[in-house]
Amino acid sequence: MSMDVTFLGTGSAYPSPHRGASALVLRTEGECWLFDCGEGTQTQLMKSQLRAGRITKVFISHLHGDHLFGLPGLLCTVSLNTSCDPQQTLNCVDIYGPRVHELEPTSDQSPEEGQLSAEMTAEHGPLHPQEQPGRTISLDVSSDSYLLFEDKKFVVKAFRLFHRIPSFGFCVQEHDRPGRLKTELLKELGLKPGPLYGRLKAGDPVTLESGHVILPSEVLEEAIPGRKVCILGDCSSIVGEGPLMLCSGADLLVHEATLGNEQREKAVDHGHSTPEMAAAVARACCARRLVLYHFSQRYKPCSLQKEGDEDDVSELKRQAEDALQDSGIEVTLAEDFLTLPVPLKR
Repeated sequence: MSMDVTFLGTGSAYPSPHRGASALVLRTEGECWLFDCGEGTQTQLMKSQLRAGRITKVFISHLHGDHLFGLPGLLCTVSLNTSCDPQQTLNCVDIYGPRVHELEPTSDQSPEEGQLSAEMTAEHGPLHPQEQPGRTISLDVSSDSYLLFEDKKFVVKAFRLFHRIPSFGFCVQEHDRPGRLKTELLKELGLKPGPLYGRLKAGDPVTLESGHVILPSEVLEEAIPGRKVCILGDCSSIVGEGPLMLCSGADLLVHEATLGNEQREKAVDHGHSTPEMAAAVARACCARRLVLYHFSQRYKPCSLQKEGDEDDVSELKRQAEDALQDSGIEVTLAEDFLTLPVPLKR
């Protein structure tokens, strides 16, 4: 099963001609999960090889505009291809993120036809035809994390980060996959290719006509470890023990590096990190690869860097690499439309 991450926006604060606002997509088997949705994400999607209609889940790290201003428009576009027929099953987009505070308007703020009825705005009022009820996900104190969902392929959890407003990171953990069948051994045992192979692959024992029972452990190679991708929202530090436990051994750790090490005080004052701070997290959780993103718009992509420019984005990579000497952790600078494959571990 292929898996990759595509960065649609790698800049902070606002979209610029050089960098889009925060947004990245994790793609696997044709399904796309969007992490943050800054202003202009729709345009970035159209410039990429990805399709908005493939997005089935959206994860919002926090409620600053450069991480969510693109969401309303994107949802409207996705809804154009969604039927309002109540008799049909809705292919909903699940949205995960922090709590929202809503203001209650008064009647003198607009003409009558522009006002929403009390029923529509009530906490337990009727839902929009294309809307389904959500749920509140509380912190699991035992694991210091939030279980967002789990299926046969993945378990996805969130963890706490410290920022100017509550911020979250996300851990996507793929379940281990069964190893390959030892087909030559199966033939020697008298089992021909067919449905029984599938049963063994699924972990079920098979009984031959002779009465001999073949156990999956006897004919399967070692299991293929599941891949792990961790994406942190804006932060100046992690909160609690959950982040390091969840991100331990991450194949890909995506961490912001808004400003260079020389501006650490300013970065922390604004709830952000430097390359050295990001590297410290990567080292603590023994990540395989650290990907830096969410750069101040002063840092142009390497391809647009000119001789004499004061703020060199490649310096951010060097700072992280210096902090990770002898760790074996690879450092990558994210750029808009960069796609990074996450290969299987064999």
